[in-house]
Amino acid sequence: MLVLPGCGGGGGEATPSGRSVEARVVRVVDGDTIVASVEGEDQYVRYIGVDTPETVKPGTPVQCFGPPASAENHRLVEGRTVRLVFDRERRDDYGRLLAYVYEGAGEGARFVNATLVRGGYARTLTIAPNTAHAPLLARLQKRAGEAGRGLWGAC
Repeated sequence: MLVLPGCGGGGGEATPSGRSVEARVVRVVDGDTIVASVEGEDQYVRYIGVDTPETVKPGTPVQCFGPPASAENHRLVEGRTVRLVFDRERRDDYGRLLAYVYEGAGEGARFVNATLVRGGYARTLTIAPNTAHAPLLARLQKRAGEAGRGLWGAC
């Protein structure tokens, strides 16, 4: 196998091998993005299937319920070891890893993407081909909306 530095997406950054990888959360960027140490390299990771209100996007004002969504993501993953599970595409157009994020181990691991939607901190954002959990996230969003949780009651 020949590996050429700088080839492929992500500006030459390594792409993890396998379907999932453990990573340590270095920093929470906002409600749906983290920086994680993946196989020894800091990588931006964008959560698949969810979109939280903006808090740090350049040229965009802080959106309704953005600060609580960001705070909830901090509470769930900051400084912790997480498992990143990949779907069909590994990176987005900005070079970020795309992942379903799980905090904790084994059967008791918390599915962070789903937790954010369930609590009304995030809306669903389905972008093919990364749709493995789209039906689950849609059900959780429907329930959160009907209950007026989080952004559904505030915005």
